[in-house]
This record gives sequence, structure tokens and C-alpha cells, in this order.
Amino acid sequence: MSAHLTEQAFSSLPLHASLKAGLAQAGFEFCTPIQASALPLLLSGRDVAGQAQTGTGKTIAFLLATFQCLLEKAPAENWDGKQPRALILAPTRELAIQIAKDAEKLNVESNLRIGIAHGGKDYQRQRDMITGGLDILIGTPGRLLDYQKQHVFSLKFIDVVVLDEADRMFDLGFIKDVRYFLRRIPKPEQRLGMLFSATLSYKVSELAYEHMNNPEKVQVEPEKMMGDRIEEWVYYPANDEKIPLLLALIARLNPERGIIFVNTKQAAEVVWGYLEGNGYKASLLSGDVPQKKRERLLQHFQDGEFPFLVATDVAARGLHIPAVSHVFNYDLPQDVEDYVHRTGRTARAGASGVAISLACEEYVFSLPDIEAYIKHKLPLASTSDEHLETPKPRVKREKEAIPQRKRHDVNKPEKPRRRRNKPRNGVNSHADKQ
Repeated sequence: MSAHLTEQAFSSLPLHASLKAGLAQAGFEFCTPIQASALPLLLSGRDVAGQAQTGTGKTIAFLLATFQCLLEKAPAENWDGKQPRALILAPTRELAIQIAKDAEKLNVESNLRIGIAHGGKDYQRQRDMITGGLDILIGTPGRLLDYQKQHVFSLKFIDVVVLDEADRMFDLGFIKDVRYFLRRIPKPEQRLGMLFSATLSYKVSELAYEHMNNPEKVQVEPEKMMGDRIEEWVYYPANDEKIPLLLALIARLNPERGIIFVNTKQAAEVVWGYLEGNGYKASLLSGDVPQKKRERLLQHFQDGEFPFLVATDVAARGLHIPAVSHVFNYDLPQDVEDYVHRTGRTARAGASGVAISLACEEYVFSLPDIEAYIKHKLPLASTSDEHLETPKPRVKREKEAIPQRKRHDVNKPEKPRRRRNKPRNGVNSHADKQ
């Protein structure tokens, strides 16, 4: 049995037969610690506020509890068969997409109708999917709020509500939208509530106790924030040593698949350029990358077409990318929680991994707070131990070609744009950016 699993078998839990079949087909036999702690409570009808890092199996835990409730609990007599009975809120598009994928794995014999709604694309298609009827609605708060205010779906029949990565909802400013939903679904004692978060801070705990039915707090190894399977190191390079050091580490460690985190888009461009210029294929992911291109880049990275992904913190949460062997904090994060989320991209599902941080002159001041938060010192490595060579010049990214329909005659005076008072096609611009 893998070290990250417990002796609690899914087959010993009072799960619906169709769920046991789905688990068997997906290859799940034993529970992870968060699943072993939370599922018995959830299956008995108790609300749960759980603290667990990404990659610990919390998604399967809340999906199993959601499915079980819908399969066993009869819907309200006036339910029309179309309105959702479960609402799962996620802070990012990527996380919502991953939850939906995991839900489909479990749904092979349960035959529940699962839908996903998020900003960035497919506005009308997602709207039509919801109006067509579904049992479980997964999505980001802004897009769902947009649909709900247009009365695309009702909140009256919600039997299960899940809030995933609650701390991230606060970070991204979505908590008002979340509270909107929590105040309009049935009362806590009338439905099952689940909240999961990497940290159960005061504000997250307050949210749980305000909108849940006396939730049971479940924490997995709260004293130690990082997994035992992650090997951590910190270097103290000067600013001009960072690129040579990063390239030297890559040459020595030869990562199978690595993510390099930076704090700004400008730094991402520089790091990507030096990787490409020195023979390392990489893709670049930052907040302004359009959704379709973002999904395509992530897929290329997961398929191994690019061994390296250079990313800002937009990629630090909600992404399940298997077999990431190394994480490099080229820039130390300024938010201590982001260190945990970045490093959590490796050593997932029982694998081991390496996390290396470069505490440079600009961001070294974040290190004491990070070490206090994770409750241990990062082992020190010396820059002098690495063979630093002058890197080859970096490649500069080409500007994407402007589509023909966007071009205009430079000699022709440009017409002033008319200000639009209403959002196009009813799209809420805040929602569509999620």
C-alpha cells in the first residue's frame, strides 16, 4: 500500500453500489487520510469543514458524498427534474474543469447529469446546458452568478453545496458572490454542506460556521504544512546569478517535468526566453493568456511536449498535473500560502518531488514568514556548489499576428468608439474573466 493511503477501504464504506463500481473502474481501492476522516462523517449526514492540501484526495471525498446524497435522498415533491440539486463552487476555471473530470470518472454507473459553467468561453452553450436540466452544477462564482440573476436556474432545490478552496475565494475577491449563493440556497439543516480549504483561517472558519450546520472540522496533519515526500532546498543567489543558477540546476537535476514559478509576467518572459535560448522547451502561462490557449498549453505540458512550464501564481492552485517532478520558485512568493500551493504541484498522489527556492536580493525578505508558516526551516544549499556558466542569450517571444479582420488602414482616421452601456449578450464582464 502506498504511504499516502490508509487501511480504510472504499468497499467497507456504506456507499451506493454504483459509486463502488465507479471507484473500482477508476482504480481507487483505499482512502487517503482526508477521505478516511471526512467520508464517514459526510455519509452519516454531517457537514464537514476540511483542511487539506491539493493532491490529497479531497475532490473525490466531496464528490462521493455529493453523489451519495443525491442517489439516496428523494428530491422535493415540486422538483421539476431540471433544476440542480448540488452546487459545487470553485475559484478558478482550471479547478472547476478538474472537478468535472473527476466527477465523470465516478459517474460511469450513477447516471447523474453533470454540468460545468465558467467564464472565458461557451457562454450560450453553457447556458443551454443548464436550461436542459442537470443534477450537479459545477462552476466559478462569477459565471454562475450571471446565470442565476438571469433566472437560468433555481437555487430552491439544492440538497448539497460544496465550497472548494475557500481561502482562494477570499484571495481572488469572490467571497461576496459565494455569500450570495449561500444565503439563497435552503437552510443549513435542510442540506449537506462541505467546505475544503488549504488553510482553515479565522475568516474561512467563520464562513463555515455561519453557513453550515455545525460542521465537523477535519484536519489532516495540521502541524506540518508540507508533505514528507517533498525534498526542499533554498539558495541565496544574487539577482544576476538567478538565471545561471536555474540553468545549472536544470542541467544537473534533469527534471522529467518541472514548473518554474515567478511573481510577474515580465519575469516569466525573461525566464522562458533563457530556457528556450539554452535548449529547454518551455511553455508560458500567465494571467492574460486566453482561456483556450491556456488549456492548450497545459495539455501540451501534461502530454510531455514541453518539459517545463513557466507560470505566475495563476497556475499555483486548482491544477492537477501528474508527474511534476520538480518545482522551482525562481521568485519567492510574497504570500506565504502561495509557497504551499506552488510546492503542492509536485509529490501528488503519493509520488515524491523536489522543491527548490531561489531567495534572491529582491524577495529574500519573504523567507522568514514562509518558514514560520510551514513550521520548519528550509535546508540551505550553496550557490558555489553549482557549476554556473554564462547562459546563451535568451529568445524573445514573437508578437502574435493580428488577425486580418482586426487590421485597419493607418491612413484612414479611426472612428471614435461608442461606449456600450450594457454588457454584450448579457455577459457579466466580471464573471466572464473567471
